[in-house]
Amino acid sequence: MSSSAPASSEPRFTPRRPWPVLVLFLAVVIGVGFVIGYTNTPGDWYAGLNKPPFNPPNWIFGPVWTILYVLIAIAGWRTFTGDRNGLGMKLWVGQMLLNWLWTPLWFGANWVWPAFAVIILLDIAIIWFIVERWNRDRPAALMFVPYAAWVSFAALLNFSIGLLN
Repeated sequence: MSSSAPASSEPRFTPRRPWPVLVLFLAVVIGVGFVIGYTNTPGDWYAGLNKPPFNPPNWIFGPVWTILYVLIAIAGWRTFTGDRNGLGMKLWVGQMLLNWLWTPLWFGANWVWPAFAVIILLDIAIIWFIVERWNRDRPAALMFVPYAAWVSFAALLNFSIGLLN
């Protein structure tokens, strides 16, 4: 007599998650982020702006974005390998494009209010991604929670600097 538990009638779906695809996601997300950051530095324009008292020191942005980009890439990899044509992947790509657009608008063109519009759309896309992934891939959704918090803070900062200048 066997004492093993009865087998489930439905097989458990576990998507394949090939590591080379993760490396590609990390390289693209971090690489493009680095290039955009390197070519759109804060410079004299940003230094001369009036800033709110909660403005963080400049040195914090590099480490925070590096950590966030790693989490964003892993969440994108999980989403891509689970359902590359689904809504989650479309949201992931959309938020990534908005993310990469904000820095050139803000630091490159010095367009405070258009950058604010983009960051609001970015925050909406991030939150939508979290909601969409929550019951499908909880780890991917959770990886976007610190990203949502940071972008919401950045939106407040963007708005405050816009008002002060």
